[in-house]
Amino acid sequence: MNKIKVIISGGGTGGHIFPAISIANEMKERVPDADILFVGALGRMEMERVPAAGYRIEGLPVMGFPRKPSLTMFTFFIKLYKSLKKARQIIKDFQPDVAIGVGGYASGPLLKAAVRKGIPAILQEQNSYAGVTNKLLASKVRKICVAYPEMEKYFPAEKIVLTGNPIRKNLLEKVANKDEALNYFGLKAGHPVVLMVGGSLGARTLNESVFANLELIENSGVQIIWQTGKYYYNDIQEKLKTGKPENLKVNEFVSRMDWAYAIADVVISRAGAGTISELCLLGKPSVLVPSPNVAEDHQTKNAMSLVKNNAAVMIKDADAKDQLWQETFRLVNDEKQLQLLSENILKLAKPDAAKEIVDVILNELKR
Repeated sequence: MNKIKVIISGGGTGGHIFPAISIANEMKERVPDADILFVGALGRMEMERVPAAGYRIEGLPVMGFPRKPSLTMFTFFIKLYKSLKKARQIIKDFQPDVAIGVGGYASGPLLKAAVRKGIPAILQEQNSYAGVTNKLLASKVRKICVAYPEMEKYFPAEKIVLTGNPIRKNLLEKVANKDEALNYFGLKAGHPVVLMVGGSLGARTLNESVFANLELIENSGVQIIWQTGKYYYNDIQEKLKTGKPENLKVNEFVSRMDWAYAIADVVISRAGAGTISELCLLGKPSVLVPSPNVAEDHQTKNAMSLVKNNAAVMIKDADAKDQLWQETFRLVNDEKQLQLLSENILKLAKPDAAKEIVDVILNELKR
């Protein structure tokens, strides 16, 4: 086989970028001389994260579809036209053997351009509810790698392969020295730890729930690692100038997520597909607060797939200020339920997702 040329397209959030990089890393491991090019959305986080992981990336001037009718619609269609044009040029210049779409704004124009040129295309759908772009592309692609069962309601059954979502490999490495991880976050041994993450950009409701419960947090005897997200960090630091509980450790972004997960007794999180895959593989008891601001309320569907298996606790976004911290502290002190949640969530893990997705890609190339 000649040198394989692969395009991986998508991004917008960590939930799309980390699986994409995991697929690229697995491909490089299996086919060391593979030439891999990423295509993302200009101005989004993949334009920084992908080069940091050692891969080239091209950006499209694409944006999300406006939720409400407004003048932004014109901007959307102008940017879409420019993105389709640039995507066709990228395909022409790079001449890939295969194109993989992982969801996110850039995925649509790039895969549309690829299938028009007869290039085999593969989708990776991370959520339990299919995104609009992936549903539109489904009939044109060769295979669709999914993370949840029963996706036949969105995609042609014969194209579906249940692989799971790839996660960052370093998260699975056992932490040799937990004291080192505790020191890194400024925590003490012998006290429970809660990790709260709102995704790479942050989650307003989760952040506001902290301010609504500062006294409860201060008196809980529980240590909290709080990832605020980039958008909210400066504002939060300003608000906390009047006084911050000693047991609350504030971070804009947790770069050592492997250490954070390793020492956390409970994780509070949104219910993005990538995060859920990580929690499953690590067997972490979790309190999920699905974001209401996502297409088709897919995070609630993701969370419910765990809740119905007694593998996580879910709190509605609207109830978070009143209930989130009471429920979290109750859970932290209930060893029996922590054990049960951990055992049940582990059963839902798919540890070989990246390997299985690359199997699908290589099989299509053989065809």
